[in-house]
Amino acid sequence: MRIKKLVAAGIAAAAVATALAGCSQASSASTSGGSGKIVVVGAENEYSDVAAQIGGKYVSAKAIMSDPNTDPHTFEASASVAKELSTAQLVVQNGVGYDDFMAKLEAASPNKNRTVIVAQKVLGLPDSTENPHLWYDPTTMPAVAKTIAADLGKIQPSHKSYFTSQLAAFDASLKTWTDQLATFKQSHANTPVAVTEPVADYMLQAAGIDIKTPWSLQAAIMNDTDPSPQDSATQDAFFTGKSIKVFLYNQQVTDSITSHFLSLAHSSGIPVVGVYETMPTGYTYQKWMEAELTALQNAITSGQSTEKL
Repeated sequence: MRIKKLVAAGIAAAAVATALAGCSQASSASTSGGSGKIVVVGAENEYSDVAAQIGGKYVSAKAIMSDPNTDPHTFEASASVAKELSTAQLVVQNGVGYDDFMAKLEAASPNKNRTVIVAQKVLGLPDSTENPHLWYDPTTMPAVAKTIAADLGKIQPSHKSYFTSQLAAFDASLKTWTDQLATFKQSHANTPVAVTEPVADYMLQAAGIDIKTPWSLQAAIMNDTDPSPQDSATQDAFFTGKSIKVFLYNQQVTDSITSHFLSLAHSSGIPVVGVYETMPTGYTYQKWMEAELTALQNAITSGQSTEKL
């Protein structure tokens, strides 16, 4: 696989089938989760959070990937995950190869009442899209949220106006982040930074940041392969030469290579910002994005590191 992400956990079809044993007989009676609420499952908790905000009191939302303190690449299917998915009326996932395990789980647990939203398809992105971390792109969640509201309205037509109202409130709440991005770009455009993986690249690009790290190095680390000696030397020089203002790294996934860059940042006095693939505890999606941007601004303006949110 091109992307090491969640697919790299090695979820074989046989393992999925085992995890789903006894769960594939989801009855149509489960369509309201036994409580009158629409059962929604997000592959990643940032998507389930948005679904919960749109669905409000008429939705019960859960996430398969929800622990920001663990490596998301080590996910493995389980009976509990299978059970959650078997009763879901609406599933929201990322696509672009990031969470391909979802297709296996869905195929092994068919449910005629289930609607699946894939962010990649909502955005019209090709499979060849290099960076799968779509939730950091400011254009992603408004489009996904709009689709969620529409599909919830189809599942419970009597509450369609409620979902539309919730969508409007969600869109309005994103304005703080998007306004911050615009202001940041005016003040700090072309600020040079280094990264490990392209986790937050979409946000950095929207903020006008100059990402110095070669894409080939980012892709190598993302795909769990060793970067070339040339790329590693280029990256090292950013720290020793102090030609970057901030170092951003994937706080959830570290190895000897990323630890080396982190050590260089510390010894060179380069402020560090940790970014996440799984939404940290205590945040909504929009507050998470605001916090990451604030951490970046603090690093640039005052040299403050925020390695953990």
